[in-house]
Amino acid sequence: MKLNNILVFVLILSLGACSKFGKVLKSKDFEYKLKMANTYFEKKEFRQAQVLYEELFPVFKGTPQFDDLYYNYAFSHYNMRDYETAENLFKGYLEVFANSKRAEEVEYMQANCYFKQSPKPELEQSNTIKAIGMFQVFINTHPESPKSKEAEAIIAKCQAKLETKEFLSAQLYFNVGQFKAAALAYTTLINNYPDSPKGDEYKLMSIKSYYRYAAMSVDEKKEERYAKVVLEVEDFQDRFPESKLAKEAERYLTLTKNNLKILNNEQTSQAAGK
Repeated sequence: MKLNNILVFVLILSLGACSKFGKVLKSKDFEYKLKMANTYFEKKEFRQAQVLYEELFPVFKGTPQFDDLYYNYAFSHYNMRDYETAENLFKGYLEVFANSKRAEEVEYMQANCYFKQSPKPELEQSNTIKAIGMFQVFINTHPESPKSKEAEAIIAKCQAKLETKEFLSAQLYFNVGQFKAAALAYTTLINNYPDSPKGDEYKLMSIKSYYRYAAMSVDEKKEERYAKVVLEVEDFQDRFPESKLAKEAERYLTLTKNNLKILNNEQTSQAAGK
């Protein structure tokens, strides 16, 4: 039992010592306790229900009542937003009741627990990735389920979050002046999310990054690196001919060509001087 659950248990015991719930806790009649646990669950008094279900779990294991008890116990944790414990319980339910008529719903709920634990885009996203994988398995396993569309929508939300995380990483490289790393990160972002509506924005940022990387380079490297900017702008024009950012991309092409002319003139002057 987690520390926070232990604290809740102690709190309920202390508050319920002289209450109706306290009398239920003290009862030795397990059938009565199970009935009251179900009553608390139906009334959405999930903390009280959880405490009773936890006590009754080993008592009713292997009995006909165990299916409902296990199911409600898992949902009591879920409804109290203890998603990690709920996920483990849903997983356990599927192992014990693999052929249950509730199996499809519980599979969905197990995946949903990972989604509920998915953090802000800035943070580590292992739960987001697990949610995508489990919801995709759910869709593949239950293509006709009414929950499949919901699963697809959640996958889209998770993918958008992963895209945002990659964008923030690329933007960080750009903001701290690591322009080569930024350019590569934006390119990876485009490749990983080719259908993103922000594809032209990412491509423009890649152009800006390559341009600044070239501008900061030593003279011997500038021509080669400015040539890369030209290629990136041409790729932008091929991919996004109708983009509102086309003029901005064209501006970087003009700047790059002007800088290449200056470089060529300097190289010609230096050669003539020799």
